[in-house]
Amino acid sequence: MLTLHVAEQSPGAAVLADGASVAAVGPFQELADGHPGARVRRWPGILTPGLLNPYGPELLEATYHPDPREADEFGTEPVGGERAREIFRAEPARLGASARRGVQRMLAHGTVAVAGELRSRAALDAVRRAGLAVGRRPDRLPGPAALSPAPLILLPGLVPGGPARFAVFDVGDRAELVRRGAGTCVATVIGGRLVYRAR
Repeated sequence: MLTLHVAEQSPGAAVLADGASVAAVGPFQELADGHPGARVRRWPGILTPGLLNPYGPELLEATYHPDPREADEFGTEPVGGERAREIFRAEPARLGASARRGVQRMLAHGTVAVAGELRSRAALDAVRRAGLAVGRRPDRLPGPAALSPAPLILLPGLVPGGPARFAVFDVGDRAELVRRGAGTCVATVIGGRLVYRAR
């Protein structure tokens, strides 16, 4: 099924997805006129190719992402350092659920690809299930590995025939995205599927 995604602030960069692939990229009206049967999804802000998070191992294997039901014990924010190591040593099975929650946090920040050498099967499974692409780390990393799920490394532009993998941020332009950060994400699409949508 054809789905046409358009964002208010970037109508010249609408994306027509045909299943898991990009069928066309271009001005919204042109694509809408050429494919009148396509389902249309309208978003605020700008549509981008999505983000690469270069800190896959640090965020998915060395950080504990608490379940909301554990807020009294661990809080609601990711736990790193020695405390995370203690949690995983005490109960290794927590790694899988933590990695899945970590992936969900990444998706909520427009992440469509991760980099870094993941070694645990639990983290690899979480990444594969979500459909995140796996790439190599860039030569220059954006600062120290932090607990943030959203360093701003934009991927190359979308092309017809390529994967329908992108994100939408509720900002006026890329400069505002850099200024306000990836917490402005309103939608993430991977393999043509809407894997995250802000409420």
